[in-house]
Amino acid sequence: MTRRGLHRLIRHPGPRRKAVVLGALGITVVLGLTATMVPLLADDDVSIPVVADTTATAVVQDGDNSVKSTLATCPARCDGNPRGGRDAVLAFMVTTLPANATNVRATLRVHAWQAFKATVSAHASNLDATAQRPAPERLASALDTVTGVAKGFNEWDVSGLVTGNGIWTVSLAQAGLDTRIYWASAENRSADLRPNLVLSYDVAGRPAPPPPSATLPPTAEPTRPPVSPSPSPSVSPSLSPTPARPTPTATRPPADSGACGKVSDKLVPSCGAWWGMYSPTNPQTWDHGRAVTDVEAQVGRKFDIVHRYHDFSNTGSNGAFPDAYQQQQMREGRLMFFAWESRVFSSGTVLTWKDVYSGRYDETIDAVAGRIRAVGQPVFIGFDHEPEDEPAKGSDADFVKAWRYVHDRFAAANVRNAVWVWTMMGWSGHYDRYAGLYPGDRYVDWVAWDPYNFHVCNGSTVWKSPSTTVGSFYRWLDEKGIGAGKPRMLAEFGTNFDANDPNAKRRWFEEFPAALKAHPKIKAAIYFNSPGMTTTTKTCNMTMNHDAAALAGFTAAGRDSYLRQPTGGSR
Repeated sequence: MTRRGLHRLIRHPGPRRKAVVLGALGITVVLGLTATMVPLLADDDVSIPVVADTTATAVVQDGDNSVKSTLATCPARCDGNPRGGRDAVLAFMVTTLPANATNVRATLRVHAWQAFKATVSAHASNLDATAQRPAPERLASALDTVTGVAKGFNEWDVSGLVTGNGIWTVSLAQAGLDTRIYWASAENRSADLRPNLVLSYDVAGRPAPPPPSATLPPTAEPTRPPVSPSPSPSVSPSLSPTPARPTPTATRPPADSGACGKVSDKLVPSCGAWWGMYSPTNPQTWDHGRAVTDVEAQVGRKFDIVHRYHDFSNTGSNGAFPDAYQQQQMREGRLMFFAWESRVFSSGTVLTWKDVYSGRYDETIDAVAGRIRAVGQPVFIGFDHEPEDEPAKGSDADFVKAWRYVHDRFAAANVRNAVWVWTMMGWSGHYDRYAGLYPGDRYVDWVAWDPYNFHVCNGSTVWKSPSTTVGSFYRWLDEKGIGAGKPRMLAEFGTNFDANDPNAKRRWFEEFPAALKAHPKIKAAIYFNSPGMTTTTKTCNMTMNHDAAALAGFTAAGRDSYLRQPTGGSR
């Protein structure tokens, strides 16, 4: 069957319609009690939540093992990758269909944020919906097909699969559009957008007696280190409903190792987050080492990441990086983040992105690539942070072309230790541009943005909490699916003080670790400690050490166990 995507529930007229509430994993479901019979007597269909979902793909995991709030579909050739296909896999558990239920009808509903000229079909699946990134399977014949994905909920008739009690798993496969479509998953922050199943049926004769009580064992609570972000549940209950057909099977989710202190080859810590610093160098000494160690002495710890900005001059500390100071910092256990800007600092020359991808600066690119390769350990590198604020350099498409050009020259030079960080402002006024500024998943390892609580520094009177400061773009990324599955970084962040509340900045810093824990995909946060980023006045100072209260709050944040990695600088 084929139809266009719909936003509404499909109503099935007929006598004696019943609606079933499906149980969820880890919840005790007692059948036959009066309370559980109430949904069975409802007149309207009921929206039922998914119990597990995942995206099946052969694309290699990028290191972010956190819970995903989106699912993806894409044909075998996806975004230029001939093996980039993705299928969305969703599992539902039916436990309360009476034995005399007939004409069972099931409608799968999944939410998309945009309309697409694509065909998406639903198939019975044998995959484990609790697994992380399982390999795609050869799909059976389509149960139903949506031709033309609608913005909002799309619906598939999966009645050919759901014929009785049991666990039923469906895969969604895409055709006709070779770029990804993102769908809301069970972990989406909005419960109204999560996948659901609508199940209805007729009853033959009088309702049969309900089945005996069946209790699902509760999900075991995994033991985790206190600094770990909330991963997927580590233990699933043992389920034994008898399905009406043998295709679906109950499966266990992967176990949570609970191990901290491990770092992926893309520099993703296994739990918690890196704590970093950009600190400007004193122009009287140009001692880039002391720029960091002086702040470390104030806060009583080493920073995990040292962030510095470099240019295309290929000379001196500005362009010939990593320099001797950075080499020493790496020997002492810190990670480097090179923010590489297409300009020449000393002369004020601004390069265009066309200058970069035309080959004019190949000698510079290749020289930097050679020095990065010689480091012999992973380093963060970003090309032209905040490009949305650089209109003189070219179009958004020019930026993407330049980014890919630089990345590909590094790859051609056999640079395997560069970890690519795509850094945007994260301002809502540019939300319509970020998809066009994204170079593509294979060109990006981390997604970063630069959130600030400017308060009166930018003319506003609004004081933003740490969670509000970091959360807006975080949620937007979740909703739009840009860089889905990749670790996130606050490449710069900062806060002003409140002239009317001397302790507000201290409290802001003290609350900051909790904001990171509430946004667990953020795996690194780097403070931008420059007084020159705004006009410093009696009501505006963005540095973390401009007074004793601010310094005390920042020091307390850096002592939080979430930011004390057992590897790297904080040891």
